[in-house]
Amino acid sequence: MEWLWPVLIVVGVLVLVGIYLWSTYNSLVQLNVRVDEAWSGITVQLKRRADLIPNLIETVRGYAAHEKSVFEGVTRARAETLSASGPAEAGVAEGHLQQALRSLFAVAEAYPQLQASQNYLQLQHSLVDTEDKIQAARRFYNGGVRELNTKIKVFPNNLFARGLGFTEREFFEVADDSAISEPPRVQF
Repeated sequence: MEWLWPVLIVVGVLVLVGIYLWSTYNSLVQLNVRVDEAWSGITVQLKRRADLIPNLIETVRGYAAHEKSVFEGVTRARAETLSASGPAEAGVAEGHLQQALRSLFAVAEAYPQLQASQNYLQLQHSLVDTEDKIQAARRFYNGGVRELNTKIKVFPNNLFARGLGFTEREFFEVADDSAISEPPRVQF
């Protein structure tokens, strides 16, 4: 009968450790799925913006056909954004696209008839709306990454999280902060 108490204590400890591992694993899975969902939200918005850009280029081209290098730069930056495969690449591409859009809007400022065009104004409005959605999706994604990375790094989770296949995720940060420190200027 004296051997029963140590066995019950060991079984109790093992049950508590098992419950802790089970709940921690499930919370890591939930955070991982949340981060994947948030990244999906960013890619949807980036694709939406990329779909708007050809229309914007064509509208501006109708008024400023001689600005070929600007159009090519925007097209290159758009293609780079679409081909980005992760947060680091997307961050670099985002900086390039913001700079290219600035140059496109600078060209558009020289043409008052273009700025009065309903099509151009609608495209600008859609682009501004999409930029706002990208920023919101970026904040949501980075918040999820912060929670997941924290959960992976804290003790005692750091002892087994990597062994269970959980790794830290990258934040979605633009490589050149000056590229997004001021959004493209859009005037209505």
